[in-house]
Amino acid sequence: MFLFVLLLTACDKNGVNHPQSGKIDYRQEMRNFVQKISQYGKTENRNFIVIPQNGQELVTQNGESGGSPIMDYIAAIDGAGREDLFYGYNEDDEPTPDDEKEYMIPFCDLCEQNNVEVLTIDYCSSHDRMDNSYMQNDLKGYISFAAPRRELNVIPDYPLLPFHSNNADVTMLTGAKNFLYLINPENYSSMKNFIDAVSATDYDLIVIDCFFNDSVYSASEITHLKTKPKGGKRLILSYLSIGEAEAYRYYWQSDWSVHPPEWLGKENPDWEGNYKVRYWYDGWQNIICGNDSSYLKKILEAGFDGVYLDIIDAFEYFEEQENG
Repeated sequence: MFLFVLLLTACDKNGVNHPQSGKIDYRQEMRNFVQKISQYGKTENRNFIVIPQNGQELVTQNGESGGSPIMDYIAAIDGAGREDLFYGYNEDDEPTPDDEKEYMIPFCDLCEQNNVEVLTIDYCSSHDRMDNSYMQNDLKGYISFAAPRRELNVIPDYPLLPFHSNNADVTMLTGAKNFLYLINPENYSSMKNFIDAVSATDYDLIVIDCFFNDSVYSASEITHLKTKPKGGKRLILSYLSIGEAEAYRYYWQSDWSVHPPEWLGKENPDWEGNYKVRYWYDGWQNIICGNDSSYLKKILEAGFDGVYLDIIDAFEYFEEQENG
């Protein structure tokens, strides 16, 4: 059982948690939210896996890689996702600049030193760069995926088998040697076609969306996906965005365009239908977790082994807004 240490807070009339100083600590509020998700998931399933993507600055007190680790946050997460580590930071299929790698890698290493498994996604499509991505991540001890499309809508046809393909049973994150990140099923005409395609792969860990279009996967379908073609067991995680609301999700209400809830912010100009959220508001957090009608409850009921949390770095947006 994890012990989660939260900041002393007070609630305003909107059910919003604020530090008693009156100023919102956006980073700590995101830590609190991730810890809340982890506590709920692990209460329902003690082996439930929680992996936040990006926002590695949250692992230290001062947001620097040499800072003091925040152990209650680290204890709440099992892995840390990192995009664009070696390829794709400025442009897909292009090497990430050295200064950016030198900034990100120490955070990733700090996670590994504290038993938090690092999963990386490089966006590259040429075979030589995919090979190099796998090689560089392997040398660092990270589990990696070279995604040929940033839309994450294809199963790569190269390499023919996943990097470090194996027949072992993978029931814990530490046992995974490779993973597939496939959250956009737009290229598949039906849920059955999608399940069949994913089932035929040899990946140790697969991140998919909890829904195929508007239909949530059943527990039997997720159980089916947990077996590799040659019989070994693997892990299936659900993607879950907690830093933005998505207008195509089941929870979206049509009148929000006219009468938005107080926690709903502006549309992301780079991703149509995605909206910034004041993630520290109870109204948004209640949609995500903590009750029987929440998004996380649907994920748990479907039998997923864990969640892959996106838009963790939403704190940067609000810090920039506050600082002008």
